[in-house]
Amino acid sequence: MRGPERSGGRRTRLPLGLFALAAVVELIGVALDERAIQWASKPFLALLLLWYLMSRRPGRDAVATGLAFAFAGDVALLVPGRAWFLLGMVCFLGTQLSLLVAFRRAGRPRTAVLVAAAVLWAGLNALLWSRLGPLRVPILGYSLALTAMAAWATAVSARVAAGAVLFLLSDLLIGVGAAGMDFAGRDLVVMSTYAAALALIATGWVASCAAGAGAGSAAPPVPHRQR
Repeated sequence: MRGPERSGGRRTRLPLGLFALAAVVELIGVALDERAIQWASKPFLALLLLWYLMSRRPGRDAVATGLAFAFAGDVALLVPGRAWFLLGMVCFLGTQLSLLVAFRRAGRPRTAVLVAAAVLWAGLNALLWSRLGPLRVPILGYSLALTAMAAWATAVSARVAAGAVLFLLSDLLIGVGAAGMDFAGRDLVVMSTYAAALALIATGWVASCAAGAGAGSAAPPVPHRQR
């Protein structure tokens, strides 16, 4: 059995290695502001993690659905224009809702986490509201789903929660840019935190599901954290 196990390990390491390569190429493209490089790398980020996830968890999975939505959103956001930005937001709304569906299987976050998430959501939207113009309502709705996803991620594992926080930070910086509050290096921070978020969520989800399955056939796919 050791041979097949090593072969399986190689099969799962390959998509992660290619993901790391694609992430580096994408960051170079962002740093150089070369759209051609970004087209050759960004669409592969979510796809490679989807490959990794499906190699470890074949079959239907809400996180896999979220990664598929992320792929579509990444492609949409590569195209200039407000309409494509809104389409990308719709795709990533699908990502957040899919992740939320998956994470709810782990149980309910602590009340303090939910309160903090609600305060953060309300405070950030109030801060940016006057600057967002026609994007106010779409961002209000999207950020609610994003914040809820991040809150429920804390019920899964520390790694998944860290990924969710980075996802929140990345999209917050996109919102800051949409509000006209740009700063040097913002795009690079957005992409680096986004790539790290996807990797942490995908690998953390696989690890959590494996831990739940290892606890016995009656165990849930994701272990419940102690409250």
